[in-house]
Amino acid sequence: MSPITLEALEAKQTELSQLIAKFKEQPMQPLLHVFSEVQIELHPGEHYAGPVLDESGKVTHHLVLMAQRPESKLAWQDAMDWAENVGGALPNRQEQALLYANCKTHLEAVWHWSCETYEEDASYAWSCYFDDGNQYDFHKSYEGGVVAVRRIHVTA
Repeated sequence: MSPITLEALEAKQTELSQLIAKFKEQPMQPLLHVFSEVQIELHPGEHYAGPVLDESGKVTHHLVLMAQRPESKLAWQDAMDWAENVGGALPNRQEQALLYANCKTHLEAVWHWSCETYEEDASYAWSCYFDDGNQYDFHKSYEGGVVAVRRIHVTA
């Protein structure tokens, strides 16, 4: 490998500056999002939370906050079972953030279980406080708030 010199660095810097200038001269290409027409039927008491996106920004599904609520707070596995029994699922952490953003007025301002187990200890699961949107892990034996969601998947 040849030694690094000031002259070589300055040449590379000039080359990089020219590439940056050339890039800035290009017209900006708009990012196009196309949403397929989708009809979402809301049952009485349900609320549309919005589209859920993957890492690339593509819509994977639409989220609906279901109307049913359990009679009391539940431990995590009981919450998972309850949500399945009413025809829904516990939301994942991303979906909880969407619920907080778009359905906060329809949520009790306490922490609620997500469907996600805490990565570092399987005896814990993630939750979301719907009073401030923060997410924490709690032991699965603790009793917390529960909401169920429906996922309406997008077909290409």
